[in-house]
Amino acid sequence: MKIGMGRTLRRPALAAAAMGILATLGTLPAQALDNKWCKDVHIRFFVGGAEGDAFGTIVYNGAKQAEADLGPKVDYIFSQWDVEKMVQQLREAVAVKPQGIAMMGHPGDAAIMPLAEQAHKDGIKMMYQNVPVPTVVAAFGGGYVGAQQQQQGRALGAEAFKLAGLKSGDKAIMIGPFENENRGARERGTVAALEEAGVTVIKLSSPPSGEWASDPNLAIPVITAALLNNPDVKAVGYPGGQMLGNVPTYMQAAGRKAGDIFNFGFDTSPQIVEGFKGGWVQLTADQQPFLQGYLPIASLCQQIVLGLAPINVDTGAGFVTPQNYEIVAELAKQALR
Repeated sequence: MKIGMGRTLRRPALAAAAMGILATLGTLPAQALDNKWCKDVHIRFFVGGAEGDAFGTIVYNGAKQAEADLGPKVDYIFSQWDVEKMVQQLREAVAVKPQGIAMMGHPGDAAIMPLAEQAHKDGIKMMYQNVPVPTVVAAFGGGYVGAQQQQQGRALGAEAFKLAGLKSGDKAIMIGPFENENRGARERGTVAALEEAGVTVIKLSSPPSGEWASDPNLAIPVITAALLNNPDVKAVGYPGGQMLGNVPTYMQAAGRKAGDIFNFGFDTSPQIVEGFKGGWVQLTADQQPFLQGYLPIASLCQQIVLGLAPINVDTGAGFVTPQNYEIVAELAKQALR
């Protein structure tokens, strides 16, 4: 199932969308049609970031809407995008033995595998969001809601090359968690697409602790130094909405004006919308984090209450540009896109 940016789902419509998924899989038992039909289910949900961060807030809003619509008891887990912290929190979540866990896949297949095995033994249903863990899913089941990392990254690189008017021999900077097995596949894909087109790419590795995502200002010295040392850079790519929304700060710190550099990356937020308005941001890949919050909970409820199979949804099919950002601007202000 693929939902691109051409289909903007508002809060009430998301509940209908979830029920529509159920309806396509067969006739619902009568109790499933009752209000709060998932009320006896206990779920632990990994939001990923810190409370209030640009991306995590939208994921959280989606999950809270699913909780309100369907009625499960949900524990929300915030990890500051720190993969080691996520693993420890997942270990604790499995030990509590909820009926379902919705897990961010950032730690990767190898780190999650033994905990997924334990969850499987304990009968805990698993869903994964934002970063896929295909080896884990193949071994112990579960579904995935989010963009396909490498595919989305490569598509963004190709789109940036085209829209920025880059040519072979031009220079770009790409920031990302390149060493992370699963999470870094997206930015590695962007680099691959640019390099295949002949662009020289300078890679800036973001800390595995996730601190740049939690506090984008911590990246100012590194990005500023890279721009000052490479004054001929034509484009800069960012690994997430937190940093892309902070582009005006980075550019001004390096003495650059709006439009001097083609800035691109992932996600939407109020800050990114302002970046488009001000001419600081030129392209972003929209992965619809509201759905990454709503649909994993909806799927866990389906699995636990109705015995249905987990769902898999690619949420990363669309791009936002200066020509179409106004379509998502209002929803971004509401922390829904």
